[in-house]
Amino acid sequence: MCLATQGPGAIHLLNGLYDAKLDRRPVVAVVGQVVSTALGTGYLQEVDLHSLFKDVCGQYLQTVATPEQLPVLLDNAMRTSISERVPTCLIVPHDVQRADAVEDLPHTHGVVPSSAVTARPRVLPREDDLRRAADVLNAGLKVALLVGRGAAGAERELAQVVDLLGAGVTASLVGKTVLGEDAPWHTGVMGHLGTTASAELMSGCDTLLIVGSNDPWTEFYPEPGQARAVQIDIEARVVGSKYPVEVPLVGDTTETLRALLPLLERKTDRDWQQRVLDGVARWRRIAGERAQAPADPLNPELVVHELSGHLPPDVRVAVDVGSSTYWFARHLALPVGTPAHTSSYLASMGCALPYGLAAKLDAPDRPVVALVGDGAMQMNGLLELITVADRWRGWADPTFVVLVLHNRDLNEVTWEQREMEGDPRFPTSQRVPGFPYAAYAELLGLRGIRVDSPDQVGKVWHEAFHADRPVVVEAVVDPAVPLLAPHLPDEKVDKIHQGLDQEPDGDAEREHLRRQRADEGHR
Repeated sequence: MCLATQGPGAIHLLNGLYDAKLDRRPVVAVVGQVVSTALGTGYLQEVDLHSLFKDVCGQYLQTVATPEQLPVLLDNAMRTSISERVPTCLIVPHDVQRADAVEDLPHTHGVVPSSAVTARPRVLPREDDLRRAADVLNAGLKVALLVGRGAAGAERELAQVVDLLGAGVTASLVGKTVLGEDAPWHTGVMGHLGTTASAELMSGCDTLLIVGSNDPWTEFYPEPGQARAVQIDIEARVVGSKYPVEVPLVGDTTETLRALLPLLERKTDRDWQQRVLDGVARWRRIAGERAQAPADPLNPELVVHELSGHLPPDVRVAVDVGSSTYWFARHLALPVGTPAHTSSYLASMGCALPYGLAAKLDAPDRPVVALVGDGAMQMNGLLELITVADRWRGWADPTFVVLVLHNRDLNEVTWEQREMEGDPRFPTSQRVPGFPYAAYAELLGLRGIRVDSPDQVGKVWHEAFHADRPVVVEAVVDPAVPLLAPHLPDEKVDKIHQGLDQEPDGDAEREHLRRQRADEGHR
C-alpha cells in the first residue's frame, strides 16, 4: 500500500504505479483530494484524479464519498489488487478523511458489508492439452526452457524436466532469481543483456518450453518456425503473445509441471545437453576474462563480478535501470532464494534506492544491496540516502550497501545510440555531472568508500559488509566498456563503428569492442 496527498502528491505516485502495472505487482494507492464541496471549482491543488489514474488503476478506482463506504471499498481495492495483480486506487476527499469512523454499520438497504479475505483457485490445463504438450516435448531433440518469475516455487519440477529431456535453461531478467545459476545446464539471463550461452541455447534449440515468462526481447527467442513451442502460464492473456506457441497450457506453473512430468519420456541422447554444458562453461570463462580486462580506471564488470563472493546468504538485492542492470544480469551470482527487485517492463531509472528501502523496511533484519548508475543516483538516489541516514539506527541489521557506478555518462543510452542508430555519444545529453558520492555519504553520517583500482575491489566489498552502518561504494568505472548483446550481428557492429568514427576519441571503445567480439569467436 502507498499513500499520497492531493494534487502533486498523487501525481508523484504515477511512475511507481505504472511500474507495478506493467510488472503485474499488486499495489493499493490511497490518495487525498480537496474537500468535496470544492470539487469542480478549480480549487487549490484540485486535480481530476479519476482521469489521472484511470489507465494505471483502471481495474478498481473509486472515490470514497462517505465514511460508511471506506471498509467495503478498501476490501474491494485490496482484493482486486491481489487477485488480478494490478494497482488499484482509492481517492479520499479531505472532509471524508476528517470524518468520524463508523464502527457499526446498519444492516439496511444501500449499506454493503464486506470481509478482508481473498483466495486463489486451483488452475490446471485440460488432460488433452497436457498430452499434446508432452508429445511436442518428447519429439524434440534439442529442448530449451525459458523460465520467468511466474515459475517461482517450481524449482524442483523444473530440474526434473531438465533431467528427463536433457534440456538447457535460460531465464528472463526477472526470472534470474528462480533457479540457482550454478547449475551446469543454466545458461543465465537471455536477451540483450544476457549471456553468450543463452543466445546459443535459443538459436540452436528445436523445441521451446516457456514457463511463467512473458519476456519482451522477442528478437532473442528462436526464429519463428525454428522451434515447436509449449507455454505454461497462469494468465491466458500472455500465452502465445511473444512467440508462436503450438500448445498453450493455462494453469499454475508448479501444478502444471507436476501433471506434465509423468507424461515425459527420458531422453537417452545427451549430445544436445552436452552442447549446452559446453556453452555454459565457455560463457563462465568469458565472463571471468571480461571482468579481468584492463580498463581506465576500473572495469565495472570486475566490481559486480567480485561482489558475488561477498553477498550474505539472506541478502535482498535492488537493481536500477542502466549499465548496472547489464552487469547484474551477467555477473552477479545470487544465493539461492535471493529476491532481486528491478523495474522490468517500464525500465524506469531511479528505482533501486526506493526498492532497497522498501526491502529494508519489510525485513529490517536482512542485509540489502543496491546497484545504481550515477545517472539514476542523481535522479533521486541522493535524496533517498537522507532517508537511509534517518532510519538505519532502528534496523536490526544496519547492512545497506549502495554501489554507485560512477562513469559520468548515461552509459546504456550512449551505447544504444551507437548500436541502433550509428550515432556518436552526444555529451550535451549524455554527460552526467561529477559528484562526490562517497563524501556525501560521510556527510550524512553513513560510510563512504571510493574505489578506482582493481586491487582494491575485494577489500572494499569486505569492508562494506562488515561496517557498522550503511555504506556507499563509489566505484569510478570506465564508460568505454561496451554494453553489447551477445553475438551481435555484423550490421549492428558496423553501426557502432559508424558512431565511434564520429567521436573525437573512440580508441578505447574500439579496443573493448574488438576484444569482446574476439572472445565470442568473431573476427
